[in-house]
Amino acid sequence: MAHWQCIQNCGACCQLDPADRPDLEQYLAPPDLAHYLSLVGDDGWCIHFDRDRRRCQIYVDRPWFCRVQADSFGALYGITPEELNDFAIDCCQQQIKGVHGADSPEMAAFQAAVAP
Repeated sequence: MAHWQCIQNCGACCQLDPADRPDLEQYLAPPDLAHYLSLVGDDGWCIHFDRDRRRCQIYVDRPWFCRVQADSFGALYGITPEELNDFAIDCCQQQIKGVHGADSPEMAAFQAAVAP
């Protein structure tokens, strides 16, 4: 069975452009939506994403909606803890494909990391 895990040097989830996520209002309460929007830089990337080192500068203190864990994904998407693994893998594949491309080194690294 494949097991979700974050990979280093990807950052696809840090591409926060609201134009790419038109349903934000459906799963973030107004205060969380305001917080989310405050994180979006002029280029659509999170203001806390270090583009040179390709990692989050506030990882330990990142917002709850940036965390891939059962409680946050349950609140955001209504999934059960048992669904988290497969759902997170699918989300990452879609986001990596959209940001880096289906044939990117990031996608290859993710596929290798989650391979059973």
